[in-house]
Amino acid sequence: MHHLSLAVALVVLVSTTLAGPVAAELPEVHVYKSPTCGCCEKWIEHLRSNGLRVRATDVPDVTPIKLENGVSPALSACHTAFVGGYVVEGHVPAADVHRLLAERPDVAGLAVPGMPIGSPGMEGPNPERYEVLSFGAHGVRVFSTHGPDDH
Repeated sequence: MHHLSLAVALVVLVSTTLAGPVAAELPEVHVYKSPTCGCCEKWIEHLRSNGLRVRATDVPDVTPIKLENGVSPALSACHTAFVGGYVVEGHVPAADVHRLLAERPDVAGLAVPGMPIGSPGMEGPNPERYEVLSFGAHGVRVFSTHGPDDH
């Protein structure tokens, strides 16, 4: 009986390790947005379709939330989210949110300033190249780059 329990535990451990973290293990993404923002809704769906749990809160003005959490006007976009102790500003791809949670860098968060065409939630013709920036005590740095030239 002892060997059977050990074998079952090993199978569960190996299958969990191979599959990677599941959404239930990841922290929830809490998004603050305008009630009328369509691109915010599309970004939320992008996160959900990439295995993240998301809760949205509509607010009349997201600016105070941004300012209270270190998001300068230069980093600002249409919505502000929080996940695992980090700020996620704007149309940050889900892959970068997953990377942020896996690597846990010493930053306040990630931002995609503005609303670049081609970013998640802002799909459209003529996508542009854009940067995901990390920000915090170290300043602002490029975390990743996305765009039509990526392979």
